[in-house]
Amino acid sequence: MFSGVLTALVTPFNDGVLDERALAELVELQIEAGVDGLVPCGSTGESATLSHAEHRRAVEVVVAVARGRVPVVAGTGSNSTQEAIELTRHAKEAGADGALLISPYYNKPTQAGIVAHYAEIARETGLPLIVYNIPGRTQSNILPETMARLADIEQVVGVKEASGDLQQVAKVIALCPDEFSVLAGDDALTLPMLALGGEGVISTSANVAPSEMVEMGRAWRAGDVERARALHYRLLPLFEVLFCETNPIPVKAAMALRGLVGEEIRLPLTPITQPNRERLQVVMKELGLV
Repeated sequence: MFSGVLTALVTPFNDGVLDERALAELVELQIEAGVDGLVPCGSTGESATLSHAEHRRAVEVVVAVARGRVPVVAGTGSNSTQEAIELTRHAKEAGADGALLISPYYNKPTQAGIVAHYAEIARETGLPLIVYNIPGRTQSNILPETMARLADIEQVVGVKEASGDLQQVAKVIALCPDEFSVLAGDDALTLPMLALGGEGVISTSANVAPSEMVEMGRAWRAGDVERARALHYRLLPLFEVLFCETNPIPVKAAMALRGLVGEEIRLPLTPITQPNRERLQVVMKELGLV
């Protein structure tokens, strides 16, 4: 259902307030660059420090500006099943095409609990759901066998797989139905996952270099392996530097360098350190992004 390059949008702020104008401009830039979907209010969108009102408003703005030109998959995850249901219901009412839900963090449910969590959200909302598996943030890995159980739930249509384990990714693809979309959650693993049978990526780097990310994916799908590989290696320094500190610290700094949004970020995240800022500037200059 969802494939290609979906951009994990940053959330712009201005003096502590959601910058709706900058967010709207970012949506337009992404669509003009040819991305296949937009994902507001994920980890890259600082969802953990958005108020519920800000979270809802960000989804509403993105849906309204997108106007159906590309799918909008709203981040609605929580380690509280009830809270996730409420956020997902709102996304559906706002007109989102789907929802991305992180596996419950901190309380570390069992594999059975993870299945029950998503099954309840699916039952209560009826919205297409993408599972988000990122053990580095949740300390709880969704095993391939568990993913296969989740894929049996009608509304669970895909996974953003960010375990960093290509063997696990291969097993997920092998165990799940062909129509289940396996999307990369690590930009640097986009091409390897496409080679394994993945459908695309939910990308942080696409905030900064959307056209290049789109071209890499389309080159692969067109059978131009050499072009896809060349773009992967061209973008590899960007993939690395955008995760030199906790996401989205570097990507916000990168976007500020391009004049796309302000660099403002919310505590407990802090602005990028000067050595990494200088490193980021060098990489972006070499890529012609500044």
